[in-house]
Amino acid sequence: MDRLPSPDSATLLDAGANCWLDDACIADIDYFVKTLSGIKAKGVRPDLIGSIITHYACKWIPELSGDPASPVETDHQPPPESATATWLKKRFFIETIVSVLPPEKDAVPCSFLLRLLKNANMVGAGSNYLEELEKRVAWRLDQATMKELMIPCFSHVRGTLLDVELMSRLVKRFVEINLEGLRSGAGLFKVAKLVDAYLAEAAVDSELALPEFMELAGAVPAQARATDDGLYRAIDTYLKTHVNVTKEERKTLCKLIDSQKLSIEASLHAAQNERLPVRSVIQVLFSDQAKLHSHVNWSRSITNTKTLSPKIGSGPPDRCHSSRDIMTFQQIEIKQLKEHVNKLERQCLLMQSQINKLVEKKRGFFSWRRMATSTNLGAVSVEVANERGEGKGYDSGSIGKQTPVKGKQGRSKTPKPWRQSTS
Repeated sequence: MDRLPSPDSATLLDAGANCWLDDACIADIDYFVKTLSGIKAKGVRPDLIGSIITHYACKWIPELSGDPASPVETDHQPPPESATATWLKKRFFIETIVSVLPPEKDAVPCSFLLRLLKNANMVGAGSNYLEELEKRVAWRLDQATMKELMIPCFSHVRGTLLDVELMSRLVKRFVEINLEGLRSGAGLFKVAKLVDAYLAEAAVDSELALPEFMELAGAVPAQARATDDGLYRAIDTYLKTHVNVTKEERKTLCKLIDSQKLSIEASLHAAQNERLPVRSVIQVLFSDQAKLHSHVNWSRSITNTKTLSPKIGSGPPDRCHSSRDIMTFQQIEIKQLKEHVNKLERQCLLMQSQINKLVEKKRGFFSWRRMATSTNLGAVSVEVANERGEGKGYDSGSIGKQTPVKGKQGRSKTPKPWRQSTS
């Protein structure tokens, strides 16, 4: 088998694609398949074969070009046909295109495969062709765009706007490929962002069931998400749209969020979000407080360190914070300190007012008691002075007890005999 290693042959092949895809080739798909088989027999690179197939498919199905508003015009104008005949012919051409794709999975762009998969679902292609397309798309899912992934649901059984089940299958296949080590793990982070953005768009649909939402959200491993802000946004949108979700379902749904992976803005929003369960809000507050304390300790250690040489363990335990995060942390710390000081001042004022009230009460009680005591003592002293003046003071026969005699005169004018005894 003769190959075409020279660049001139490849250039001629790329330039002659339009010559091979003439009207006769477009009119007869069998002729196209034979022509493509002859090109493959010459040892042409798979990417060039993929470009030929892409060009041919866009000739027949303008939707595959990504610009349905301006379809490619050809000299060959087929006669008008019924809708059923057009639908069947479209299905036949899509299945033929899938069958002639190169075995190399990187030969065709992912965007073209997603458009082909969308049209294959729309015309109801065979399950074997759909499965082949899903495998190829899942292999290059990290190269997909959000616009191409928004495939509508063409099933009459499910009432959702987007085909969430199809997206779940693609993500699961991609995760399996990465876990097997066939692809690098860098694409898993891109797919996680795509899934979170897709969930935020699909959550607006009121017909989307909670199990489908959780299945797609849980299809991505937890370590693939560097931050859970996108997932939190999707869950918050779902709870805002589906107001009839029960309390237990809310708890189950919020378990998908890792509060330690939320940014400061997302944590502040979650702490004031009434749609979240109380337990989730408490977890967000605790994690936010723990991150704040760790960052404060880290910033203090850096401030106290005068040397500029890096040390092991001098950074934060979780991740390297940006200058924006540091400024936000400092602002939050200053705000919390001000609130704490204001709270202490209010408590001090309240305690001072209570102490003043108690002192005033005690002063009033002791002043009345002192006044009563001074009045009684004054009356007693006056009576003793009068008795001494009259010679009727204290009895001389009494030993140690000097009881005023006048206090007993009300009962008897003469003292009792036992008081005169010296025994």
